[in-house]
Amino acid sequence: MRSAFELELVNGPTGDPVLFADLIQGGRAFLFDLGDLAPLSPRKLLRVSDVLLSHTHLDHFCGFERLLRVALGRERTIRLIGPEGTIERVAWRLASYNWNLAASYREALTLEILEILESGARRRARLALRDRFRLGPVEHTSHADTVVRAEPRLTIRAVVLDHAIPCLAFALEERQHVQIWRNRLEALGLGIGPWLRYVKEAVLQEAPEDTPITARWRSAEGVRERTVPLGLLRREVLDIVPGQRVVYVTDCAWTARNVERVLALARGADTLVIEAAFLDADRAQARARHHLTAREAGTLARLAGVRRVLPFHFSPRYAGRFHLLEEELRRAFEGRPGAPADLPGDVRVGA
Repeated sequence: MRSAFELELVNGPTGDPVLFADLIQGGRAFLFDLGDLAPLSPRKLLRVSDVLLSHTHLDHFCGFERLLRVALGRERTIRLIGPEGTIERVAWRLASYNWNLAASYREALTLEILEILESGARRRARLALRDRFRLGPVEHTSHADTVVRAEPRLTIRAVVLDHAIPCLAFALEERQHVQIWRNRLEALGLGIGPWLRYVKEAVLQEAPEDTPITARWRSAEGVRERTVPLGLLRREVLDIVPGQRVVYVTDCAWTARNVERVLALARGADTLVIEAAFLDADRAQARARHHLTAREAGTLARLAGVRRVLPFHFSPRYAGRFHLLEEELRRAFEGRPGAPADLPGDVRVGA
């Protein structure tokens, strides 16, 4: 099945953590973390609607100004989800600049920030260029579940992990995936075009069968247009299948609570993007830095039953030997199905 998301580890597995997740035919993209964003073109950055920030260590947050610089002067809202303290840290960074010319911008940027706290509480704030990014009232709410955003097409979940500070892990999930069969479309005398995006949105929003859909496409004879009912397309052209799920885990200490939360979030995911900072032989260093070893990351991926695991955030100490981290993770991930969990330390989780 075709993935709903096109994933790019912007700096590879060895550089600053940044995952660019482009929602295919969705007109938007997601950034997991804000490390060095220089490799991303302005065109890609302008697709970003949401930033999912694990925490604010420098290598995860230093790209904030790059995103700000590209988006400034454009009429857009960027939503940012982060752990406790994110609102104040973003406000402080914005306050370090002079915004006396803010009124001269015809189009203005707005940042909507949501904090996820360990207690289940959530804090919301809005920082707008039109207000010179001054921090106004902060809204407080409480939630019992892990869902931090629910849209007709997407759900975002977050859990708080321990990295000696609060650190968020995320799951980005397409609720349902709408597949369009081109040969069936052509059999109805219709062509491929941007109009199919609206078809998908209408299906996911459960629009009525008689909803008129204007199909407009370009052919050898020129631009063609035809109106058809949504029900016809749903019956003849579309297949609705379970959506794709991407889980992002980084900077995670090897503790029973973290293991439990990662497994609950990642179970059955299509892709698990997970840090593999150290070799298991250097487990003591991993413990001191509150990171996972490659063996631990692979074991979590196996226990969660994910389809694919994408390791990253390799420690620079392994320069020239990064393949050892990948090999160790693969061995743990490809362990015998149903075998007892071979988990280092005092953590015991059933396979």
